[in-house]
Amino acid sequence: MARFKGPRLKIMRSLGVQLPGLSRKKWDERKAYPPGMHQGRHRKKVSVYGTQLREKQKLRFNYGLGEKQLRRFVDMSFQMRGNPGENLLQFLERRLDNFVFRAGFASTIPAARQLIVHGHIKVDGKRVNKPSFLMKKGHKVSLHEKAAKFNHVQASLEQLALVRPEWIGFDEGNKDATVVSLPNRDSVPFPIEIGQVIEFYSK
Repeated sequence: MARFKGPRLKIMRSLGVQLPGLSRKKWDERKAYPPGMHQGRHRKKVSVYGTQLREKQKLRFNYGLGEKQLRRFVDMSFQMRGNPGENLLQFLERRLDNFVFRAGFASTIPAARQLIVHGHIKVDGKRVNKPSFLMKKGHKVSLHEKAAKFNHVQASLEQLALVRPEWIGFDEGNKDATVVSLPNRDSVPFPIEIGQVIEFYSK
């Protein structure tokens, strides 16, 4: 499945949740029904499959993943020790594009991905252009000298889209960020029933 390039607010309204990684804009929560001319008046009761699909779509759209990418992370999560759901969330949070976003270098994950693929991000002093690169404890991320002067990067650092999580340490002087611990379920910045996602892929 190709990466979604349509109206982001429409997706968040459809799922009924704010996805900070997808867009900095907020949908009007007074319209607590999905897009459409009937304003949710003819909605049917959501099935078990529908609930599982919705939770899975939250992850896919927030982290900007294709179906094959998400499935690969799910498979990796089952191969690790521990709870597959917790493992999956940790993998997604440790992606470099998400780390760049959560550290404050970019206002959204798509914006962070653009910085990475254009070679503006360094991990431990070396350029990394793969958004799917998995961060490890102790890894340090910094901006290329040119990128540090970008107006949108400076604006993002001055006005963070989200409060930095505890697992990310930030040096205000050098403008670099370090993985001080591994993320956990509480690190995810939106409500997610991860058990439903695991059940979706367990069929």
